[in-house]
Amino acid sequence: MNTPAPNPEGTRAWTLQTLRADHAPALLDFERRNRAYFARTVPDRGDAYFTQFADRHRALLAEQETGLCRFHVLITREGDLVGRVNLLDIEDGSAELGYRIGQNAAGRGLATAAVAEICRVAQTAYGLTRLTAVTTLDNPGSLTVLRRGGFTQVEAMTVDGRPGIRHERPLTPAN
Repeated sequence: MNTPAPNPEGTRAWTLQTLRADHAPALLDFERRNRAYFARTVPDRGDAYFTQFADRHRALLAEQETGLCRFHVLITREGDLVGRVNLLDIEDGSAELGYRIGQNAAGRGLATAAVAEICRVAQTAYGLTRLTAVTTLDNPGSLTVLRRGGFTQVEAMTVDGRPGIRHERPLTPAN
């Protein structure tokens, strides 16, 4: 899948691409460059993630082949990988949404646009009818993205020892 998607100004600034083997170098670079930035709001992946990245990437591709997960990357028109958008634990028409946008692309509406696009793709390409997402209360950017993306808060919870909220969004033809 290589889905062009507009940025907030309406021009085609990036594409949502299904994760492939050839994304590995750019994805590793993206994760390394943004490690400290991501660790501010989500648990750090740990050193093993980076030292064993090649094996982990192959495992993700194998998992994707089973249909249990769908992994995507956001690629700018210049060819830079600026984010990830994943659908995890696909079962009974439902999946959990996960995403991360790199620091250099944050704050420009990319996460909001990417979540809107993955909701469309989840319904039309994967036949899903509901998405869930979890974020911590100390991640206001993610809370805003989910609210703008049509997600509603359904329950308070703890995420890695921090207060959080689980959200849901039904996917219907009207969405």
